[in-house]
Order: sequence, then structure tokens, then C-alpha cells
Amino acid sequence: MAFATNLKRLLFVIAAIPLLYVSFLLLLLNGSVQRHALYAHKINTAWWQDLNEPEQWGFLKNQVQAFNLTTPDGEVLYAWHILPVSLYSKNQKALLLEPSGLASDASNSRAARLLRDDPESRLVITFHGNAGTVSQGWRTDTYRALAATADKVHVLTVDYRGFGYSTGSPTEEGLIIDGTTLVNWVLEVANVPPERIVIVGQSLGTAVATAVVEHFVVQRHIEFAGIALIAAFSDLSTLIMTYAAGGIVPFLSPLRMFPRAQQFFASKIKDTWRTRDRLANVVRHSRKLDLVLIHAKNDYDIPWSHSNTLFYAAANATSEKGMSSKQVDGVKQHIDLGAQGWTNVWTAADNQYGLKRIQQTILRRGGHNRIMTYDSVSKAVLELFKL
Repeated sequence: MAFATNLKRLLFVIAAIPLLYVSFLLLLLNGSVQRHALYAHKINTAWWQDLNEPEQWGFLKNQVQAFNLTTPDGEVLYAWHILPVSLYSKNQKALLLEPSGLASDASNSRAARLLRDDPESRLVITFHGNAGTVSQGWRTDTYRALAATADKVHVLTVDYRGFGYSTGSPTEEGLIIDGTTLVNWVLEVANVPPERIVIVGQSLGTAVATAVVEHFVVQRHIEFAGIALIAAFSDLSTLIMTYAAGGIVPFLSPLRMFPRAQQFFASKIKDTWRTRDRLANVVRHSRKLDLVLIHAKNDYDIPWSHSNTLFYAAANATSEKGMSSKQVDGVKQHIDLGAQGWTNVWTAADNQYGLKRIQQTILRRGGHNRIMTYDSVSKAVLELFKL
């Protein structure tokens, strides 16, 4: 009797799984549900921790300046400015006298003055992935790694609308506004020239970073020292075909046996994040360019093949006539890094402005998030700054 009862329960569970999945797909047709699933901005594993006390993540007192920014459409964004350790050490006495917590006037804080008043300072603007806040997971370790690359490399990051302490709800258009607001603050308030800025994005942040760079390159003819895209994806419609949240919960991959159904649901995505098209546009409109793509082979969230797609799209965009992948392969420089992985480099000369350099590094290990703390990323940033 017990066996028969347990068997019935098992059969019920097996029968319920497809029904639950179909219900999940139908829910995804709703824009709000879709965006909650994509951005996961309500998933916060450190909700009890005060972001205005960065010391609890291992930072020195007042090494991190928290401040707010207001977007043109009225949202308030929460941001962190992380000082390089060596610079902090030289200014420790003065920094310890500064008020802790959220700055009332970030433009006149000592951290901002140290960035603004030093003509040798450099700034990494980093855009993080989905879920959580600026302090989530490996992110604080990432800032430390980047801020330790050189004596005068500052790090700036922000929580998009709807994330952490930032107001609003995330959308593709909204996150692009958030990114451009942060960069505008750097250019116009902190007065850091674009040639001393490197834009870094990871995961979702690569889509934000590319869209922000496209805005400044195409609309304002402003070019930065370099761009680094870590664990990037070509576009959301392609990614969602194989994407599993956390490497576990699938979106559309169970529908691979039903391509028409898979295509139907993919076509209903509200925020498409067409990074491939935007990156090609950046390459075409840039006078000179230094772009780095880094991905791990063991990234189970976003397959490294997406970085391949972006590499070839970017290389192709350097030619007016266009090139096939085989043509790019015939000319690109391939560097074997042994157990670390490999690097591909494409360069295109412009007689008037200089080089467009596109580098792709595939690491054998690093996963989806931890890769940001790897020396390969820090080294890439240093090289983009020509340090």
C-alpha cells in the first residue's frame, strides 16, 4: 500500500513539472514578470547589511565613498567610489576625519577631490551583472582587485534603478540612462577626461557598458581609453535559448525540441539588449579603439561562444566591405597561454587616427563571477590605461 501511494505521488510530481513549466512560460509573457526574472533585482543575499558601511566587506575606513546621483528622469541611484589603497595610505589622516556613510555632497568630498585634482589619476567605471547590489558576491573583491592595479586607479560603480538603494524599476532604456548619468557625472562634475577612463562590464553589465559607450561615441563623439567586457552575451534573444538562472533554472532551453515555440517566446522579450549590433556600431564610429573581451570556458551561465560572436562582429565592423569568420581567422594573431587559455588579437589600422585593437581572451577557468577577480582582468585594465 505504501509503495503504491508513493508511486502515485511520484507520478503526480512528474506530471506536474511540465504544467508548472508551461505556467512559468505564460507568466514570462508579462513584461513585469519578465523583467523580474531577467534583472533579479529583488534577489539580495545581503539585505540585512548596510551598504553605507563598506568596511564590513573588508574596506578601510572611508576608502569607499557612497553617494547618490539623480537621473534625468528623476530616479535616484546609489553609487560607490573606491580609492586605490596606495592613495588612501598617503591620505589616511585626512580621510579618517571625513564624515562616514552617504556623502551629502559627493562632488566636494575628499575622494572626489583626489580623483579630480590629480592629472595622473585614472578611473575604472564598472557595471555589474544582475541581482543584488554593489556589494553582492564577488563584486567587492573585484573592486579591490581593480583598485590595486596601480597607484592612481580609482573605481566607480553604481546600482541600477530598482537595485539596492536605487529607486525605480529596471528596463533596458532605464539602465542605459543610469549608465550615461554616471558617466556624465564623471565627465562634468568629477572632470575626468575620457582618455583617463576605462569602462568595464560583467554579464548584464556588458550590455549596459556597450550601450553607454555607443551613446557617447555615436551621439557625442567621446571615446574612452578602453572597454573591457567580461562574460558578455551577444543579445538576449540568443542567450535566453540556453540560459539557466544560476546555471540551474532553465528559461527556454527545454523547448529546443519545439523550435517554433522557442522562437515565439524569444520574440516576446521586451528588453532585447542587442550587444552585438551595438558593439559593431561602436567599432564603426570610433576613430580609434581598444576593446577587450574576456570569458571563461567553464562559465555555465553565459557560454563563452557569445564572446566569439562579439569578437568576430567587432572585427568585421573594422572593414567597410565586411569579412567572414574565416577571413578574420586567417589574419588574427593567436596566442597560446597554455593552462591559462588563449588570446586572439585583431588590429585594424586607420591612417588618420590610429589603431582599432580587439582582443579576446578565453580562460580555461574562472566561472561566471569569480573571473572578475582574476589577474587577467586586472592586467587588461592596466594595458588599456597603457600603464
